[in-house]
Amino acid sequence: MKKILAAILFAILAVEGLAVLAQQKSLSSSLNIAAFPQAGQNAQQQSKDEAACYDWAVKNTGTDPFDLQKKAQQYEQQTAQAAGQAQAAGEGQGVKTAAKGAAGGALIGAVAGDTGTGAAVGAAVGAVAGRRKKKQADAQAEQIQAQGAQVQQATAAQMTNFKKAFCACMEGKKYIAKY
Repeated sequence: MKKILAAILFAILAVEGLAVLAQQKSLSSSLNIAAFPQAGQNAQQQSKDEAACYDWAVKNTGTDPFDLQKKAQQYEQQTAQAAGQAQAAGEGQGVKTAAKGAAGGALIGAVAGDTGTGAAVGAAVGAVAGRRKKKQADAQAEQIQAQGAQVQQATAAQMTNFKKAFCACMEGKKYIAKY
């Protein structure tokens, strides 16, 4: 009975171990690179070769894809936050500044003897100032988005150079490597 339980337990652990191995991605597949052994290398040897080629490509390109990915995510978060702040700063500026202008104009009009005209003039001046602030906020948001696009292009170019170097190294170790 103990032998049967031990055999069942062993079989369960073996199946779970295979499931874990199947879920783990190789280094090349996590970089979206397909690497196939040409000289009968086993999975353990391929893993060693991929690690060596990864280090070689990092040294020769100056790009570490995992660091690059973290930096890109941080930049995207900062860009989204800055764009949101710029948009929020521009929203409702016309109404806010028109109200402030009307109040100021009413005070000046009261001193001059015509509160209504002063308020109307102040509101108009405030509305113009508010539109100007909104345009500035919109321009700032567009500039932030343009910078984000430039960063994405630079990141893509760095990744392409890294993948070329990684594939060249793998091919030197008798693998077919494509991205």
